[in-house]
Amino acid sequence: MNYNLYCDESCHLQKDQSSIMVLGSMYCEAQTKKKIYEKIRSIKEKHNLSSRFEIKWTKVSLSKIDFYLELLEYFWQTEFLCYRGLVATGKNKLNHTKYNNGDYDLWYYKMYYLMINPIIYPRNHYRIFIDIKDTRGGKKIQKLHEILCNTKYDFDQKAISQIAQIDSKQSEILQLADLLNGALGFYHRGMVDEEKVNKGKLQFVQELQKRACLDCSTERNAEKYNLFIWNPRE
Repeated sequence: MNYNLYCDESCHLQKDQSSIMVLGSMYCEAQTKKKIYEKIRSIKEKHNLSSRFEIKWTKVSLSKIDFYLELLEYFWQTEFLCYRGLVATGKNKLNHTKYNNGDYDLWYYKMYYLMINPIIYPRNHYRIFIDIKDTRGGKKIQKLHEILCNTKYDFDQKAISQIAQIDSKQSEILQLADLLNGALGFYHRGMVDEEKVNKGKLQFVQELQKRACLDCSTERNAEKYNLFIWNPRE
């Protein structure tokens, strides 16, 4: 089987003052991609939005909550569209000198490996697309490709044939990853307890909570919604 993985990251910079990092991948069989795009665009049109409207966690609001809740329902009811996420806690207190040779990027690669590894099977073929974040991304994804292939004994890169950067504006599936990542980050930063919080985002998180646990790891082989909460050693 051929699969496309669309990966996004939130609070991934070393000095962004965040105590968490969220990595997530929305993935599907390659042959279903067109059908997913067409359905999402039809949902946009239903809510009087342009087909080019970018789905984004930062855009969630009460005025558009019906649109975002319908997207959530579409994801949950579409069996060939799946999500794998990782929430790394205690990011701002990690001892990289002791555990990562003083290299924050090494820890970042470890987390990306932990996020992607459970959904990669050597018998299948994968293309991985990662949202463009910064100018250093090209070198980082080359290293990530090397690490993932080596750990899967995929030395000829037949199973994982490609890891490439794309602009999130080009992919509604990647935008869905951003949406769920954002909801997880919102929850784990404790925003649900703030009085002046965005009520649209709060409602979205509450609806997501009805369907899935946001603060506990799922079984490793969970298919539809798969989450790993990574906690550092004391």
